[in-house]
Amino acid sequence: MAYTAEKPTPPPSADELRARIPGWGADLDPADRPSFPKEQRLDLNAHWAFPDEQPEPPGGRERSIEHGRLTPVFGTAQPLHGVSGAIRRYAYARFSEARAAHWLLLLAADRVDAGGAHLRSLLSRHPDNPITETGVLAERHWSPLGDRLGRVDARHQWIDPLLVAGPWILGVIGVVAVGRRILRRR
Repeated sequence: MAYTAEKPTPPPSADELRARIPGWGADLDPADRPSFPKEQRLDLNAHWAFPDEQPEPPGGRERSIEHGRLTPVFGTAQPLHGVSGAIRRYAYARFSEARAAHWLLLLAADRVDAGGAHLRSLLSRHPDNPITETGVLAERHWSPLGDRLGRVDARHQWIDPLLVAGPWILGVIGVVAVGRRILRRR
């Protein structure tokens, strides 16, 4: 059973591990391990052997297929919604966390969510302003070249403006193309 003080199966002995894994046990001496004081079992006088479980929300909660149950406490601040939520649910229901497909689907869901946020921003009365929100004006004011020299990410600095402005430029091109088609049909 998960999340209890008892271990379900005894771990292999040190001799078994040393025979199976070359170099295993090099840090068995507590004096050689900086984490040893944290590993002391303390009696914290907890009133439970298994923590009380938080009720699951009505729409369910994503859970990795490796785990038999949800953790006793979990966050519910941003419930899954829309297309990005469906992609996330599919990633958790279908793929293990050890698979690249799981994480690529979660990245795709983030991009879909970001795209939806950009669309909502464009349709609102106060759309995002990529010029002021990226800090371009502040960079111009405070030594633009001096801040760029000697940075670790200097190799890909040339592409940063394309990644920031690219979606906006493509959006404008798309709006212009749709506008032209509408005008031609009239």
